[in-house]
Amino acid sequence: MIKTILIDDEPLAIAELQSMLSTYSEIDIVSVSNDAQDGIQKIQQFNPQLLFLDINMPGKNGFDLLGELGTAPEVIFVTAYDQFAIKAFEVNALDYILKPVNPERLKEAVTKVIRKLNQAEGEKALDINKRIFIKDGEQCFFVPIHQIFYIESVGNYVRLYFRDKKAMLHRSLNYLEEKLPGEHFFRTSRQEIINVNFIKNIVPYFSNTLQVEMESGTKIDLSQRQSVKFKEKMGI
Repeated sequence: MIKTILIDDEPLAIAELQSMLSTYSEIDIVSVSNDAQDGIQKIQQFNPQLLFLDINMPGKNGFDLLGELGTAPEVIFVTAYDQFAIKAFEVNALDYILKPVNPERLKEAVTKVIRKLNQAEGEKALDINKRIFIKDGEQCFFVPIHQIFYIESVGNYVRLYFRDKKAMLHRSLNYLEEKLPGEHFFRTSRQEIINVNFIKNIVPYFSNTLQVEMESGTKIDLSQRQSVKFKEKMGI
């Protein structure tokens, strides 16, 4: 069963989609929502695998919603407007269906998501090749995890560094530490996480500690405790 949430500001549209999806035994609609902010809360509550998401909604739109999630389930946009199609696929939407919903198009989309989730079954929630969606102000990024080389805590946010860019994400460092693949990322301190694949140099430092230099030139001092953990992790 694929846990699914429907988000659309038109109750009739949700009712119609619920009716059409009722013929698919694999789809388990755990909740519906009529606005983005409530939708975010429902997503956090139910942790769905799939969203059927409208784009044009009062207040926050569908893209704003995804930006606040950080990591998102599979997304099928259902909208009356075709001008957002390119942007929808830029944020890695699984499909884009125009209203009124054609049953055959819906069948194609549901088949696609079933196939994809079956292939992903048993894999880690976030592997090194997964991408995360980040909305920082007016900028949107869909960033492969393997391109993130440094993360620092900034209050209730984290700042992620990738390629030659950086962006703020409304998540805690503890949350990211749990989600990121441990074989590639290391928590160097309460404030920082690094991608070990971007380490340029490791040198002994004071009192049996280590200093790590990243390819970007950033130098990070490890405490004695973290130096021991890092040596164990890296086999040094």
